[in-house]
Amino acid sequence: MTAQEQSAIAEAEQADRVAGSHGHLVIIGGGEDKQDDMAILTRFVELCGGPSAKIVVITAASAACEHMWETYDRAFSDLCVTRHVHLHLQSRHDANDEALIRDVADADGIFMTGGDQKRLLAIVGGTALDAAMHAALKLRGACIGGTSAGASAMSGHMLAQGRAELHPEKGSVSLGAGLGFLHRVVIDQHFSERQRLSRLLSVVAQNPYLQGIGIDEDTALVVERGVGIEVLGEGAVTIVDGRSMSTNVAEIADHATPELIDVRLHLLPAGSRYALPGAGGTADARRIPPPLLEFLENITKRNPIS
Repeated sequence: MTAQEQSAIAEAEQADRVAGSHGHLVIIGGGEDKQDDMAILTRFVELCGGPSAKIVVITAASAACEHMWETYDRAFSDLCVTRHVHLHLQSRHDANDEALIRDVADADGIFMTGGDQKRLLAIVGGTALDAAMHAALKLRGACIGGTSAGASAMSGHMLAQGRAELHPEKGSVSLGAGLGFLHRVVIDQHFSERQRLSRLLSVVAQNPYLQGIGIDEDTALVVERGVGIEVLGEGAVTIVDGRSMSTNVAEIADHATPELIDVRLHLLPAGSRYALPGAGGTADARRIPPPLLEFLENITKRNPIS
């Protein structure tokens, strides 16, 4: 087979993948297995198109970006991925570099590592690279994965800073602008391991239009846009919904614990699968309770490029 024929076949396979894909988000709570069965990273590679897919790794959240790259270079190599590259971003100038943007423009998968989500947004937010990531997801059906800080950065509202107090506390958390692949949610990671339920309740108490998503370590919430969700790994995904709650948070002083009545909490352990009615697939066929269906409709919404 000639090189031209091989190229034509590869282009056809890529066209088939794009035609059949709505775009996926793999939102990981940090601490995913990178040495043994690597179930979450294996699923990420599958959603990108398999070992022949082009995957770009963004380490901008980490101050130790070379060490972070070495870790994921080894993991993806162990999964037989042959076309994974490091996007070495140290500044906003880098995030507007045409060569790096081209890497994203033809990538099947984009993976954002852990570190500090504020650092990631300071470098990437509002740049040409940011726009290219949205185009990859929404126009080409690419898969975007993020772990720890890379997970928190995926939503439009991002948890930028906050202490994990014993009780919810007014004023203990602050939000910033995220990358906006998801809307009307806020994502926290290392959730059970670092006892962050109170922190997420603090966010929802002051921002009840947001639904809180807490993801345990070595656990991923996989979102297929327009279709449904699944939970992978060893832990669970916790959803905090305060849209119908009653609270006195507007009246109390900073650092006081608010009264929170009728807050809904959903717990989706690994293995949970839900699809939108009529979307098909192999997800759980049980009738979805209305509050969970509302969450599902929001998180799978195929938002246009803004």
